[in-house]
Parts: sequence; C-alpha cells; structure tokens
Amino acid sequence: MKKRITIIKRWLPALIICSVLITSCSQNNVKTDNSLKTYFDAKQVTGTFGLYDNGTGQFIIYNLSRFKDSAYLPASTFKIINSLIGIETGRIVNEKMVIKWDGVVRKFPNGDSATAWNKDLTMEEAFKVSAVPYYQEVARRIGKDTMQHWLDSLKYGNHKIGTKVDMFWLDNSLKITADEEMGLVKRLYFGQLPFQKRSQDIVKKVMLQESNANYKLSYKTGWGFRENGNALGWIVGWIEENQHPYFFVMNVEGDPQAQMTTLRLDILKSILKKQGFFEGKR
Repeated sequence: MKKRITIIKRWLPALIICSVLITSCSQNNVKTDNSLKTYFDAKQVTGTFGLYDNGTGQFIIYNLSRFKDSAYLPASTFKIINSLIGIETGRIVNEKMVIKWDGVVRKFPNGDSATAWNKDLTMEEAFKVSAVPYYQEVARRIGKDTMQHWLDSLKYGNHKIGTKVDMFWLDNSLKITADEEMGLVKRLYFGQLPFQKRSQDIVKKVMLQESNANYKLSYKTGWGFRENGNALGWIVGWIEENQHPYFFVMNVEGDPQAQMTTLRLDILKSILKKQGFFEGKR
C-alpha cells in the first residue's frame, strides 16, 4: 500500500495541471470552432467536441462552456476505469477472462435484443460490445470500498458512487466533464495513470477499434440517460497518424429515442474527416 500511495502522489501534480489546462490556457492554445455545430444539428442533437494535438499543445473545441464546465454521467466510458481497477486488483485476470452469462435476456432502450450481451463473454469482448452486465459483475467483485479508493485517488469526476456499486456510472451518481475525460485518455495513452503498466497496456489494446496503413482509431463509447430523460452519448479516445496521437472527446445529448449507437460515431468521423484525418497525411 505504501508503494501505491507513493505512485499516486508522484502523479498528483500532473492530474491537477491537466484538470485546469483548458481554463488556464484558453487564450493561447484553444481555438473554438462553431462550424462543427452543423454536424450535431444534422443529427438533431446538442453537444460538445474537443480535439487535442499532443505535438503542438493546441485544442480545437466546439461549445467550450459545455466542454469544461458541465458534468454528466460517464455511462460506459467508465468501462475504461472499471477495467483498469479490475485488472490492477486481480478481479480481471486479463482480457481473455470469461464471465458466464447469468441467463437474463436483456434489451436495449430501443427494444432491440442485446444479443451481443446475452452470452458468456471475455473482458475484451465485453469491452468491445459495451456489455453492461459483465462490468456490473466486475464492479461487484471489486467492491464499494476499493472502488471508492480508486475514484478518490484518480480524482475521477465528482468521485460519487452513491448506494449501488454496480450502477453508479449509469444512474447519474457519478459525473464527469468532457475536459476531465480528455485528461484521462491522454494519461492512459502515455501510461501516466497510477496503475501498473500492464493494466494500462491491456486497456489501451482493447480500446483499438480500427487500424490500417493510414491511421489507428481507439475509443470507448458511452450511452445513458440524464435525470431529465434525455439520451446522452460519449466517444472518448485518440487517433494516431504517422505515430502522432490526437486526443478527442465528444459528448452528445438528444431525445430519449435518439439512435446513439450510430449517430455519435457518424458525427465523430465527420468531424475528424473535416480536420484532415483518415488519409495518413497529418
């Protein structure tokens, strides 16, 4: 435990700096791009988007106030943290660890059967298809006290678990800003979170969604519902071209029936294409 505390203290200044980066440097390194509103309007949603060029330290932000000042439930983007804690504590042995299906047939909010969830899954499979039941079981195995320790250590969002260790990232107890989400994925990419290198490497591996000669695209999605009933979607991650990382966070909000599974990725790819990605020329 002493060694773990030492590691956490070592990275604490970096965590604090990252959390105030947008606010403290907004006049120098942040470009607001309101033209991106077009992509959200086309899907009849509101939201925010941020892109960070690690090489130049420059941000491109749409809807800056929502990006840095408004906190929302992380939904399944919390699977990044749930995975890290699970691996670090041994509750997840590795990405091939299977958790048996409990036999309960689940459906998505739009009524479609969650066929990809209703079976035995490995951690890697559960992460890719964002299987809530798998990660609820992981959270129960981690336990509330250990989970709270890590949320406090990471200064993750508002740190709040509430009463249910297997629901807090979905029931609006836990909330986080887009700015904080970007800080998290940036530190994960560079192995700067207070977890063992192995834990971070496994999570980075399962985040990779697309890879070809031109680019590598890594992300985690999230889909949940705010207290007002609106659907909330996330995509957080990075894109690499010519071995150079760019970090992004997108948060979208719309009607309860909004098709978050498709529209959030459509918006993300449209914006990244406008910024010149996917051709290996960045």
